[in-house]
Amino acid sequence: MRIALISDIHANEVAFEAVIKDIEQAAADQIVCLGDIATLGPLPCAVVQILRDLNCTCILGNHDAFLLDPELIHTYTEAPIIVEAVAWCRSQLSGEDLDFIRTFQPYIEFDLNKEYRLLYYHGSPRNHMEYILSTTPSDRLDQILGSTTATVIIGGHTHIQMLRQHKGNLIVNPGSVGLPFKEFVFNRQPEILEHSEYAIIDIEKKNVNVLFRRVSFSQKAFRKTIENCQGPIRHLFP
Repeated sequence: MRIALISDIHANEVAFEAVIKDIEQAAADQIVCLGDIATLGPLPCAVVQILRDLNCTCILGNHDAFLLDPELIHTYTEAPIIVEAVAWCRSQLSGEDLDFIRTFQPYIEFDLNKEYRLLYYHGSPRNHMEYILSTTPSDRLDQILGSTTATVIIGGHTHIQMLRQHKGNLIVNPGSVGLPFKEFVFNRQPEILEHSEYAIIDIEKKNVNVLFRRVSFSQKAFRKTIENCQGPIRHLFP
């Protein structure tokens, strides 16, 4: 079983198309999207349509929730550029697009086989705005993960690729498809890397392998989509 993990697409269609092509070449059996699909980037509608066509499992991210509940973003940030960008992306989406996002689940936990129980979430199993980092203290991780019995624990949100062992279990973050960060920041302008990120989990009987992928995409084409965008998104990419 080869599972492709994608997260934090953020309305970057050019990057998303490059990742989908790479996933096809990697012959993944299934795709799981960990949320934050259609905000902060120039082409939210196109990204939603691609994801709908994939017909894959989707987890609700905090930015997905912001699209469904306009007031929720104010519990996360008051930065005008972010609030305005999310509002513009919401205005571009149809009712059908929003109904699709409403089908996303906050987390999914299931047994893949006798050896592996998988847990998917966005920020953490208990809150899509919570961060799990390589530096998160072990005792805090125990609180975050609660009573889960999952052996492979998978989330996004930080825009940083990560593989961490915690008490014998694996914690995986595939990074960001649309906005990968050079380093984790909070309430500061991040430095965006010029590639796309995702991960593949390869599980065969008692063996598990985690493969991180970095995929190049046309920066020229991406900049063109930003230049053609009529909303506040262009101010996020000066």
